[in-house]
Amino acid sequence: MKDLIQKLASTGDEIYAKICEVISVDSDNKTANLQPLDGSSEILDAFIQVDDNGIYLEPKTGSLVACVFVTKQLAVVVNHSEIKQLQIKIEGVEFQIDKKGFLLKKQNENLQKLMLDLIKAIKNMKFTTNTGSTIKLINTPEFTALEPRIKNLLKSN
Repeated sequence: MKDLIQKLASTGDEIYAKICEVISVDSDNKTANLQPLDGSSEILDAFIQVDDNGIYLEPKTGSLVACVFVTKQLAVVVNHSEIKQLQIKIEGVEFQIDKKGFLLKKQNENLQKLMLDLIKAIKNMKFTTNTGSTIKLINTPEFTALEPRIKNLLKSN
């Protein structure tokens, strides 16, 4: 593939996209530094995402990406061979996936905290019977066993 790209580059035609290796990622600024496989100069600060809302796909360092030139000075990463994380933000709602798990968040509420609070409330349940209150939940160990599973699947932030 590298030879094919170098052959295309030698024709003198203007190239609008390049296949590159990811050298580094600045997740705060949502940019990446790239090394084109055709041997040309590094591309610095190629945008991974332009705005805070929308879809953010962070490529892994060392992976391959397609880099499209919107202008001669503005490059955007549009495809990834491997990603480190996926993040989607829509007006205060956020969904994120990475190797640590999933995050589903709306404003200050997230799914992990909500589920753990639910388990806590269930474990503290009390019932009234004909002879008075029941103070012991018989299946508490089942709910306790759910907590680490929830924590393992869902991130808290």
